Amino acid sequence: MLFSGTLPFICDGGKVLVYPLDGSHWLNMKILVEVLHSQGHRITVIRSSTSWYISEFSPYYTSITIKKEQSQNIESQAFMTSFLKRSIEIRRRQGSLWSFLDFYWNLFDMAGETQQDVANMVINIFENKTLIKELHESEYDLCLTDPAFPGGVLLAHYLQLPLVLNTRWTFIAEAHFAIATSPLSYVPQLFSYNSDKMDFFQRINNIICHGMLVYMYYFVSNPPHQAVCNHYFGPDVDVLSLMQGADIWLMRVDFTFEFPRPTMPNVVYIGGFQGKPAKPLPADLEDFMQSSGEHGVVVMTLGTLLGDLGPEISDIIASAFANLPQKFVWRHVGKRPTTLGNNTMLVKWLPQNDILGHPKTKLFMAHGGTNGIYEAIYHGVPILGIPLIFDQYDNMVRMKARGVAEIVEVTTLDVESLTIALKNILDPEKPYKQNMHKLSQIHHDKPMKPIDNAIFWLEYIMRHKGAAHLRTESYKLPWYVYHCLDV
Repeated sequence: MLFSGTLPFICDGGKVLVYPLDGSHWLNMKILVEVLHSQGHRITVIRSSTSWYISEFSPYYTSITIKKEQSQNIESQAFMTSFLKRSIEIRRRQGSLWSFLDFYWNLFDMAGETQQDVANMVINIFENKTLIKELHESEYDLCLTDPAFPGGVLLAHYLQLPLVLNTRWTFIAEAHFAIATSPLSYVPQLFSYNSDKMDFFQRINNIICHGMLVYMYYFVSNPPHQAVCNHYFGPDVDVLSLMQGADIWLMRVDFTFEFPRPTMPNVVYIGGFQGKPAKPLPADLEDFMQSSGEHGVVVMTLGTLLGDLGPEISDIIASAFANLPQKFVWRHVGKRPTTLGNNTMLVKWLPQNDILGHPKTKLFMAHGGTNGIYEAIYHGVPILGIPLIFDQYDNMVRMKARGVAEIVEVTTLDVESLTIALKNILDPEKPYKQNMHKLSQIHHDKPMKPIDNAIFWLEYIMRHKGAAHLRTESYKLPWYVYHCLDV
């Protein structure tokens, strides 16, 4: 009788349509998919035939594979390696107007191609009448998608499904900029490399960076999707408004990481939802960790999309490692460095969460991806960042502002400077470890685990068929009405 009495409050086996992104974004989405499956929900994942990480077969979901002749840029290791090389070349010339324009031209070129690929995939889905009929007949309870590439936003509107965004980035900028008031006086824009404390010249830079991303939205990212909207929904519909009309925004940050800023009622902060206790390490890795003695271990990895910095930079890193008494575990892709010391273990893959949670781990040396940063926060491990592309430098600026990290510039890296940086942050007299321990305590001190919070709101949308009462109507207003210029 008691069990029966709880049934009205339980979401009983919903159907969830998932339209994910590949790469590290899929690692985020996969966690939600697996937990939803464990709660008894049925998951369908839309993937491309060229997908890099999203498997066609899984015990956690049923997949729908969309045939593609050519992989998207984010699905290609060769493209990402080439993009990284080009980005580093541009950064070597930073400080000039030409390098500034070259940086954004490189970004716009990549974004334009990728967004066009996404739009083409959506058209293929819409034109497949058999598939569309099956999707309608499946009667999904909601669509869960990542709006960095808004194919899922368009599909959810086409199927008239409640929409939940698993997001930090949209196809225009950081996600808050699409939904909440974001004063540029203290809210840093992507690529500004600013904290929330800006002087006059930093605010100028912030506005310039914002202007470049506004340009990207109007002339690079949006046109392919607006063409889809015009054809299938009419010219009065745009993808940004569809995205702003989402029921819930599951934001992959919290305010141990992000700077304080205005927000909205339907934004749910799930930063660190991938965090979990460490499991025992494989025997060979455990033996190596224990052999470090009192000096401990430094863990280095550059994430899922990147790994090969080239032999020149790899040799510099290996030489710096060889100068120190610590042991180093390095997830390395590419040619073995010629200067590798006996204190360094190269691996093709490592259990990142488990090794960060090991008591011998003293430092995390990483590119600054959000997933790795949150695992470091979860386990209280300071960070030495080598940011490479996209949001990584801005992420590391946030960690440095918290006093838990330092940044080294990959384009000016040499053995001496890297050795000094490692010694500095490993010095027990410096406050990095204590600051990160405090930050970790704050991150853990919550009424509900981030993953439980995410699942609650997903099931909330299933139970109530949306959450219109949490959604502002501001996105429906013309810009001149929004700013009261007519008044």
